[in-house]
Amino acid sequence: MENALAKPIWQQSLFLETAGMIIGFLLLSTIVLYFLQKKKPRYKASWKSLQSWLLASPLLLGFIAMPQPWPYFVLFLVSILGAKTFFKMVGVYHRNWFVVVSYACIAAATYSTYKNWEDVFNLTPMFFLGLLCFVPMLRNSYKHMIQYISLSLLCFLFLGWGFLHVGLILHLEKGLYLLLYFFILSEFSYGAQNFFSLLLGKRKVISTISSRFTYEGLLISFSLTLLVAWSIRRLLVIKDEPYWIAAAFIACFFGKAGDVLISVVRKDLGIKDSGLFILGRDDTLARMEKYIFAAPVFYYTFKYWL
Repeated sequence: MENALAKPIWQQSLFLETAGMIIGFLLLSTIVLYFLQKKKPRYKASWKSLQSWLLASPLLLGFIAMPQPWPYFVLFLVSILGAKTFFKMVGVYHRNWFVVVSYACIAAATYSTYKNWEDVFNLTPMFFLGLLCFVPMLRNSYKHMIQYISLSLLCFLFLGWGFLHVGLILHLEKGLYLLLYFFILSEFSYGAQNFFSLLLGKRKVISTISSRFTYEGLLISFSLTLLVAWSIRRLLVIKDEPYWIAAAFIACFFGKAGDVLISVVRKDLGIKDSGLFILGRDDTLARMEKYIFAAPVFYYTFKYWL
């Protein structure tokens, strides 16, 4: 196994088999949903989502396979795009000082993940808050400053510090495969929850916040995510039950927690949820929200458990 893992990841049989499985599953699911949405238009959103995933999955696999430090550069760009979307959504984007400080600290946090400076990385939220507190003095203004500081801090904690734990996962043993495993479970769980909530969902968990979140969708999604976690456990360092069960639980429940939290922000601002699409009308924030809690929990679980 050591000799196999010494090759570039795009030459490793495990990676190629997993990539083929992902694309094959997406292709088959897209075909099935194509005929299903012809009979029942309510499945059209799921069909469009799978179409976009057929385009996005090679990009994701390419990101995983890139040599260092390029994966961290991609993570930085994604984090910046997510922060930009958040700032526009909450009305802070025109406040240049807060945006610039946020982007600079996201860059610092990304670099610390690349260097695997975990202690430095975990100090970046406090350093960021300290810098934000100087902005009112530099601007010589007090109006709405608490609001801007609070929103900027939320943005950094969610889309900087929380999401960028994805970069720390890469430093774990067999980190590239752990990250691929985490991505597969997270995206599958998210899609399955939405699909089965639409198909079989009757009892809404939090109807005021998310109309697509049902008990039926959550339970079926978790059951199927467990099955997927077991079927691709070859990607794990240790393949025993506690590890793939824990991974499925984190992806399903903590991933949904991030989705619900961003839904709270959207609802409070009167912004319609952008839906299931990966490319096109959707935004970067909608793709990142499932990782803001799940990525830190996944990282620390597998770091201290292995």
